[in-house]
Amino acid sequence: MSGYRHNPTAIRALVREDAVHRDVYTNPELFDLEMERLWRSAWIYVGHDSQVPAVGDFLTVNIARQPVLMLRGSDGGVRVLLNRCAHKGAKILGAGSGNCGKLLRCSYHGWTYTLDGALRTVPVKTGYADTRFAESEASKGLSSAAAIAIYRGFVFARLSRSGASFEDYFGDSLSSIDNLADRSPVGRLEVSGAPLRYMHNSNWKMFVENLNDTMHPMVAHESSAGTARDLWQSQPPETAKPMVIEQFLPFVSNYDFFDKMGVKIYDHGHSYTGVNFSIHSSYSAIPEYAAQMEAAYGAVRAQAILGESRHNTVYYPSLTVKGAIQTIRVVRPIAVDRTLIESFTLRLVGAPSALLERSATYNRLINAPTSVVGHDDLYCYRAIQEGLAANGNEWVNLQRNYSDREKEPGAAGSYNGTSEVSMRGQFRAWAAAMTVDGAGS
Repeated sequence: MSGYRHNPTAIRALVREDAVHRDVYTNPELFDLEMERLWRSAWIYVGHDSQVPAVGDFLTVNIARQPVLMLRGSDGGVRVLLNRCAHKGAKILGAGSGNCGKLLRCSYHGWTYTLDGALRTVPVKTGYADTRFAESEASKGLSSAAAIAIYRGFVFARLSRSGASFEDYFGDSLSSIDNLADRSPVGRLEVSGAPLRYMHNSNWKMFVENLNDTMHPMVAHESSAGTARDLWQSQPPETAKPMVIEQFLPFVSNYDFFDKMGVKIYDHGHSYTGVNFSIHSSYSAIPEYAAQMEAAYGAVRAQAILGESRHNTVYYPSLTVKGAIQTIRVVRPIAVDRTLIESFTLRLVGAPSALLERSATYNRLINAPTSVVGHDDLYCYRAIQEGLAANGNEWVNLQRNYSDREKEPGAAGSYNGTSEVSMRGQFRAWAAAMTVDGAGS
């Protein structure tokens, strides 16, 4: 199959109700179209407002292969601007983060901009006398993302002028961010430290699908978490369980455990596992923290907040959240077979330091480039990327627990935990975004 750019029928044919064609993972043309259509029309996570606490603080990232910057303005607000000088197009800020002072200044010709992106000065401006400069695009300053939303400190942007509103796009799935933020006694989060960056030599969708795939842990992680389990079994029963063992062992729970966890799906490809419980449910209690939460919220509300133990929430296509352990992972596609994953540890403001220690330990143990669990997954992703080159069967099967219910308007809801329903939901969203009229405008 080829020639997808002007052929929506061919794109729709790649996604069946219970299978997808291998091209969705391997075809460079489709990857280019994803960046132009899906990743421009979707609400993409940019960063957290705690990463730019002071006026002039900035963070630079790429969205759909376009450089953008998140900036704290002089009015205290957070903006998302295109990281491109209005003159010759040079990136305004080259560092990943920092403080630009009171102005943005291009390093090529010295054009300056205020912190809201407006053009302030142009060297030797007399050179533009008697020209149409005042009517030009350059005179308007830096371009802004088409739409920006900040929710509980999480900053999202949509690059396309067309697309669903923030509220319609995420809907009730935002309850996972609410639960994460509410775990702070003061309802506030902060990013703690720099991210762990892990380059994956595979298509971005493999990582996103895997987050709610509960049929792989007991197989893929047998060599890592399974080894930890076997070593721990030799310890005397009364031995206190170290934090790393507490976090490792649930990865090799049995199929029944993961099936009963449950998975919930939403429109637009969002989902989470851990409807009933998750691998984070049995961590050791921290009495001081529980007391703080009860004082802040009352016993009933505190119990409801901490009783939620969702595993991975996927905010399709760019953000994944672990509320119970306060970590997030961000997907940064680079090429059809190359994806950067950034993992951040979050601090619950006002909570005991033991919570941050637990989150940081988990992030290093599970999400870091040095993680044995992470390498288990990446081995599988790369095996898929290479295996899909084999001819004969061009389809990836997603039939597990498929039912006609998914065709109905009320398909969003809870399903058994080992179902592939979340992946099917992602590809319905993928096909819709890739074939909409005017996608990416």
